[in-house]
Amino acid sequence: MKKKEIFAWSLFLALLCWGTLAIVYSNLPAWPRAAAASAFILAALAGVLLPRKGGLKILYFASLFALLLAWWTTLPPSNDRDWAPDVKTLASAEVHAGSVTIRNIRDCDYRTEKDYDVRHYDRTFDLGNLRTMDLFLVDWGAPQIAHTMISFGFGGDQYLCFSIETRKKKGEEYSSVRGFFKQYELTYVVADERDVIRLRTNYRKGENVYLYRLSAAPERIRKVFLDYLRSVNRLRERPQWYNALTANCTTDIWKHIAPYYPKARFDWRILASGHADELAYDLGVTDQALPFPELRRRSLINGRGRAAGRDREFSRTIRRGLPGFDQ
Repeated sequence: MKKKEIFAWSLFLALLCWGTLAIVYSNLPAWPRAAAASAFILAALAGVLLPRKGGLKILYFASLFALLLAWWTTLPPSNDRDWAPDVKTLASAEVHAGSVTIRNIRDCDYRTEKDYDVRHYDRTFDLGNLRTMDLFLVDWGAPQIAHTMISFGFGGDQYLCFSIETRKKKGEEYSSVRGFFKQYELTYVVADERDVIRLRTNYRKGENVYLYRLSAAPERIRKVFLDYLRSVNRLRERPQWYNALTANCTTDIWKHIAPYYPKARFDWRILASGHADELAYDLGVTDQALPFPELRRRSLINGRGRAAGRDREFSRTIRRGLPGFDQ
């Protein structure tokens, strides 16, 4: 078989697989979903296997796939679903001349990972006090994939953490496969670190949390922070689909940060988020005094999080003595 034929068949099978999964993981009722997936497979196979010229086969399948894609792109995201309690309430921001008021900062109190009280509070931050930007990387055992979060520091123990996540419905669990097929809306969880960080250091099993200080001038940090807030407010008015490849925790961090870092270039580690901290190191925006493997080893904060518990100085405690931090 020639290389062109191998490529053509590989592309056909990839698109056939994607199209089938797009139907299977759609929100159609069970019976129509099964019927539509079967019809798509049969129509696609018939188009390429029946005797006809190669150009007609390509045109036929391209038209069939275009129809599927046209349907798929019309599926609308929504803010009106039966949401899980921890993502039911959306944050919002009011930006003033020198300050910003954040409403619905999440501050869940956990007894276990699944047993918690949902709480929120409002707070006004002085933008003149915004001085630091930190990267959290949460490794759950998949070597190429991790969850990443950005936290902004306003001095003392005052931090505001942004966790970009799937907005799950009640009883819904995350599936990496479903994450490619418009099964979850995107949400920006704006939270107290005693919520989103303590959940991962103290209650979730098998998750290792790493913390890095990102070097940046206050003016650049402020621009990134305000860019985050624009997305927070936009999602209240215009919901957006989460996508495991193109609209997730790490790709959206990159979208917020890249415009303000002239040397930033797209890198494979933006998609392989388990290496996001290594990328930050190679860009020179984390502490450079240590080789990266040693920096990562010393940036693990699970023990610090467990020791701090729900102490009011949780954020200060998890940072004290880490490489690159003043504390």
